[in-house]
Amino acid sequence: MVESKRIVLASRPVGAPTPANFRTETVELAQPRAGEVVLRTLYLSLDPYMRGRMSAAKSYAPPVEVGGVMVGATVAEVIESRDSSLVKGDVVLAYSGWQSHDVVLASTVRKLDPDWAPVSTALGVLGMPGFTGYAGLLRIGQPKQGETVVVAAASGPVGSAVGQIARIKGARVVGIAGGPDKCAYVRDELGFDAAIDHRAPDFGEQLPAAVPEGIDVYFENVGGAVAAAVYPLLNTYGRVPVCGLIANYNATAAPEGPDRLPAFYGRILTKSLTVRGFIQSEFVKEMFPDFLRDMSGWIADGSVRYREDIVEGLEQAPEAFIGMLEGHNFGKLVVRVG
Repeated sequence: MVESKRIVLASRPVGAPTPANFRTETVELAQPRAGEVVLRTLYLSLDPYMRGRMSAAKSYAPPVEVGGVMVGATVAEVIESRDSSLVKGDVVLAYSGWQSHDVVLASTVRKLDPDWAPVSTALGVLGMPGFTGYAGLLRIGQPKQGETVVVAAASGPVGSAVGQIARIKGARVVGIAGGPDKCAYVRDELGFDAAIDHRAPDFGEQLPAAVPEGIDVYFENVGGAVAAAVYPLLNTYGRVPVCGLIANYNATAAPEGPDRLPAFYGRILTKSLTVRGFIQSEFVKEMFPDFLRDMSGWIADGSVRYREDIVEGLEQAPEAFIGMLEGHNFGKLVVRVG
């Protein structure tokens, strides 16, 4: 019998998650049946969307049940197979969540080639985060040569992909990140034209100065005060792909102050803006093969760079996840499990 260490949702958080919202268990896995494989997790992806899955509120995906394994994409090694498409030792992309081992249908995983790229990139630049940036920017943002693209959370796995792809398409790119180190990385290593620290006391003055011709595309990952500073600077026919709103994920009440919704709608009307929320899965069938081809080529020729923030040990996942929601990670956050 194979034992699996797993981290489950112990209780639903109110506001920011705490370690008490998680519980570690060890269970024996069932024997694999025909068509199934036993997986040993090598890497676990930690992503902001998981905060929403901890809530019982209705959303685009069902919540994690209390007592259920926390969800998440994984890179795993096949240690036993009862399906002819996979053999022991194969490395696959799965969705096993926060656990060391799992039994899944072979048809639900994708085989990876360790010689093609580091397998952890299947959770980042060559996986869901990279594809999210690729699809949202190209399908909704549609950047054109010479336009100005502004990206929130620019040092993260989605934002960094967005900015570099926009630069490849000929746009002028301004990144917004938290702290001087992240801004230096975005500007000096990723090649953004400018990087603005949203924590700087003069952020409200720095941003307009960085976009003298206004903003044509704003890729929204954050919401909150960053979005409030960006929206007045959007040009007529501006496009806003709404990918995430991490500034609001731990909120327990509506923000204080006047109702800003009428002004927001007024700006959409008078500037003829396109504001479109999306979930990357809606574009997978149509765009994922092109994404793999394009992104792997850009990585190979140096047009796109990436950074991983790797945490050692499954037991560190709760603390790392809590820190990620506060902006402590630097790059794609991955837990090395196996």
